[in-house]
Parts: sequence; C-alpha cells; structure tokens
Amino acid sequence: MRRIDLFLGFFKLGALGFGGVGPLTRRIVVEERRWLDEAEFAALLGLCQALPGANTCNFALMLGDRFCGPTGGLAALAGLLTAPLALLLGVASLFAAFAHNSDVRAALFGAAAAAAGLALGTALKMLKNLPRDAGMWGLAGAAFVAVAVARLPLPLALAALAPASWLLQGRGRS
Repeated sequence: MRRIDLFLGFFKLGALGFGGVGPLTRRIVVEERRWLDEAEFAALLGLCQALPGANTCNFALMLGDRFCGPTGGLAALAGLLTAPLALLLGVASLFAAFAHNSDVRAALFGAAAAAAGLALGTALKMLKNLPRDAGMWGLAGAAFVAVAVARLPLPLALAALAPASWLLQGRGRS
C-alpha cells in the first residue's frame, strides 16, 4: 500500500463523514478497501477508543503507521482532516450570524440524533462479530452499563474491565 492510497482513503472518509465517521470508517476500511478484516478492525478501533484523543484520528495514525510507518500515519491523518478542516473554516465564519435562528438550532438537534443512530448502528454491526461466548457478551453488557447507565468515565470502566477481558481471552485459548 502507498501513502497516497492512505491519504485518499482517509480523505474520502473525512469528506463524506458528516456527523461522525465511525460507521463510514468501517465501511471504507473493511468493506471497500479491504485493508482490515472485521476482527482486526474491531481490535484496532477498540484500542483507539481507549486512547486519549479523537478515535478516528487515532485510528488513521495507527492504520497508516501499520502499513507505511510514521509517514503513512501522517498521510492518513492529513487525508482525514483536510476536507473537514476546510469545511469547518467556512461554516465557523457563518455560524455566529445564524446560531440563534430556531431553524438552524432544530437542524443541529436533528443532526445530533442522526449521529447517535449512526454510532448505535456501528456498535450493533461490531457486536454481531463478537465470539459467541457468554463471558464476552457479559463483558460487553458490563461495559455498556458502566459507561451508558452508571456514567463512569471511560478510563475507569476500561481499567475495571480490561483485566476481565484479558482473562476471558486467555481462557478461550487454553
């Protein structure tokens, strides 16, 4: 794979990813470009979500580095950020003038609901590829309860659940 391929793949992701790029990332990386399979994608995305910073930026850097070293990571990140940055600069200059308009606020609320639906849809696609193991499903449920219901900070939930995940994976390989 070439750095330009990484740049263009992530440029497409950044240009088309309105409301969040999580669902689109999976489609482009797994289905379209076939850079990773489902399990590799889920593992890398999980790691990137556990790290500080923007998940998709982390993902672009790590995937680019995996295939082309540090310059591949930078190429993927540059591709991801170029289109949204240009659009953001244009929108930011207009936002102050229209932020108090009720139609604009209603559109933003609708966009937030759509983004939540996209995130949920991606989570469901990833769940279907989990091993058919009751322990792993229990762990996924515990993570959901910890973060969504109990509202624990993600680092705390990860610190509590990572050892259980490690033990479950080790048990499956023995």
